[in-house]
Amino acid sequence: MREIILMSFSGPDRPRLSASLMEVLAQHAVNILDVGQAVIHDQLSLGVVVESPTAQDSALLMKDVLFRAHDIGLLVRFTPISLDSYHHWVSGQGKARYIVTLLARKITAEQLAAVTQIVADNGLNIDGLNRLSGRVPLEDENAGLGKACVEFSVRGEPNNINSMRAEFLRLANELNMDIAFQRDDAYRRNRRVVCFDMDSTLIEHEVIDELAKAAGVGEQVAAITERAMQGELDFKQSFEARVALLKGLNASVLADIAARLKLSEGAENLVKTLKALGYKTAILSGGFTYFGQYLQHKLGIDYVFANDLEIVDGQVTGRVVGQVVDGQRKAELLREIALKEGVHLEQVIAVGDGANDLPMLSIAGLGIAFRAKPLVRQNARQAISTLGLDGILYLLGVRDRDLDLRI
Repeated sequence: MREIILMSFSGPDRPRLSASLMEVLAQHAVNILDVGQAVIHDQLSLGVVVESPTAQDSALLMKDVLFRAHDIGLLVRFTPISLDSYHHWVSGQGKARYIVTLLARKITAEQLAAVTQIVADNGLNIDGLNRLSGRVPLEDENAGLGKACVEFSVRGEPNNINSMRAEFLRLANELNMDIAFQRDDAYRRNRRVVCFDMDSTLIEHEVIDELAKAAGVGEQVAAITERAMQGELDFKQSFEARVALLKGLNASVLADIAARLKLSEGAENLVKTLKALGYKTAILSGGFTYFGQYLQHKLGIDYVFANDLEIVDGQVTGRVVGQVVDGQRKAELLREIALKEGVHLEQVIAVGDGANDLPMLSIAGLGIAFRAKPLVRQNARQAISTLGLDGILYLLGVRDRDLDLRI
C-alpha cells in the first residue's frame, strides 16, 4: 500500500544541498506531491512531500535520505501523512487567498504580533511569510527614512472583511505602520496602469496655494483648499472660487513655481521602476495642466489630464478653459485610459490624497490613499502613510532586490 511522507530538512545552507537530496529521491523513483524551501539568515528549511509505493519502499527511502542528510550536515524529520489527511489538504486548494502587506520604517515584534492576531481572529491561515525589503544593517544612519516590508500569504475568507479592515486601520494608526489587504489573484500580479493625483501626492505641494501666495491671497485660498480636501465643500465650486482669486497674477510666476516643485518621497524611484516594468502612468489632477506637463517631461509620465488655467495678455484671468477635472471626471478619465490601453479596471492602480480622489480610488483594482486625510484613509481600500510613494511597489510584490534588474 502506498505511503505519503513529509520530509523536513533543516541546517546551514550552502550550494548543492537540494540537488544532493533530490538525487537520492530520484534513485527511489518517488512522486513529489509538494515541495517548499526557505532560507533565513543562511539557515535552510526544506520540506518535501513524497509518495512511495509500499511501506518497504518507504523504509529503504528514509534510510538512504537519513544517511545523505547526515553526510551534508542537515537534520531530517519524517512525518507520515494519512490518505484522508492528504485528500483533505488537496480539497482546500480552491479556497480564497489573500495577501497581507505590513509596511513600516522598521518592523517590530509588536507589530507582527498584532497583525497575526487579527489574521487568526478572522479564521485565516498563514501559508507563507516573506520579507520584501532589503537586509537592514544594525547601524544605519538613514534608519529614520528606511523601508521595511513583510508580506503574508493567507488562506480562507475573513469572518467579517469590513471589521477586519477597520481593525487593520486602527492598528496602523496606533503602531505607526501601514497594512494592506488584497485578494491574491491574477489581476493583483498583472497591474498595468497607475493613475496619480498630483498635488500632495506626486508632489509635496498644493500648487494652487503656491500661486495664491504669489498673488497675495494665500490665506484665503488655503482655507478653501483645506475645506475642499476634507470633503466639506464641493470641489468644483471651491475650485472656481479659488481660481477667481488668482485674477491678475503675472503668468511668469508659473515657471518659477514649477522649478521649485518638490517630488514626494519615493516618487521618482516609483515612476522609474514602473516604466522599466512596462506600466503606463497618468496624472489625473484637479490642479493645472502647466504643472502636470512639467512633471510629465521630468518623470516620463504617459498621460496628463488637469485644468487649463486661462491666461490672456500674460495674466491669469481667474478662469479655467474647458471641463473642470473634479472627482467624477477623474474616475471617467481612469476608465478611458484603461479602455485605451486595453486593460481591465482591476489592472489599474489609483493613488490620491483628497476627497476628490475617492471616485477613482473606488473603481480602480488597487486604490491607495497616500498620506491622506482621515476621511480618505477610512474610505479607501488601501493606505500608505508611513513610507514614500515607492512603498506601492511592495503592494505589487516587488522586492528590493528586484530593483537591480531595472533597465
